[in-house]
Amino acid sequence: MEYTTLGSTGMEVSRICLGCMSFGTSEWRDWVLDEDESHEIIERAIDLGINFFDTANMYSRGESERVLGNALAGYDRDWPVVATKVYNPMDDDNPNAQGLSRKAIEQELDNSLDRLGMETVDLYQTHRWDDDAPIEGTLRALDDAVRRGKVRYIGGSSMWAHQFADALHTSQRSGLERFQTMQNHYNLVYREEEREMLPLCEREDVGVIPWSPLARGYLTRPHEEIDATARGASEEYLYEHPYREGGGRAINERVKELAAEKDATMAQIALSWLLHKEHVDAPIVGTTSVEHLEEAVAALDISLSDSDIEYLEAPYEPVEVSGHQ
Repeated sequence: MEYTTLGSTGMEVSRICLGCMSFGTSEWRDWVLDEDESHEIIERAIDLGINFFDTANMYSRGESERVLGNALAGYDRDWPVVATKVYNPMDDDNPNAQGLSRKAIEQELDNSLDRLGMETVDLYQTHRWDDDAPIEGTLRALDDAVRRGKVRYIGGSSMWAHQFADALHTSQRSGLERFQTMQNHYNLVYREEEREMLPLCEREDVGVIPWSPLARGYLTRPHEEIDATARGASEEYLYEHPYREGGGRAINERVKELAAEKDATMAQIALSWLLHKEHVDAPIVGTTSVEHLEEAVAALDISLSDSDIEYLEAPYEPVEVSGHQ
């Protein structure tokens, strides 16, 4: 395993972050693993040297956090770096169990810590932007959480670059804890983040931990086979993103071609492309099998030349912004 410093935190994380959306209960979504199967993957990740785990309160309505916490309970708490998120609705009968108000943040953070079985979470992220909660109020609540020792660092997830810039400026102006990371939508077939968000993160020394690095599976197999997978057949969110547009099909074919040349899987080529980007700290890789996890870690050993990268990127055309509207 390779490790890197996460943004300007000084904290060392594995270059592969294990995404935990696929852990929890299949009652939430068909392709989600139940606890025993989830533990098998988490334990193998630890064996492979992964120390960075990303979950959210909304994943399986809290079950993902509980499953992750149980899996890590037998390990030294100082070793793993655990990230979770807040924003999405958690209780249909409680209008304050969502959003980024102080009330929502404080109660949902306590709930997350309880499910994780931890006194402190390493990285607490806003899952989306909340138009109904002024950013200064959100940042003050997060700053208080850091000062109370419940959170070590805070981060943001998909939003417009001008919103992120406003948040960073508000922190600086008011002397509040600043967002140290950006978890954004970024992969070979969705590169709109390169226009504004990634240059902003690079300038501000913000750690970048992309979600959906394999485009919800679109970059793991030939495009005509996507619907043959359990997730491809049932995951309606795959089709909300413009992966098949803007040269996506041609990129998919080039990933397949390069994978054959390098005796690698398509997923490994797609991950290697991200790992070659200087502004990317650790792609967040979700998986439902130990085999795919091992393949993801092996992507660290794949070298892409400048010409390989240019070949993969060439068909890309601008597409509609997707992932945070």
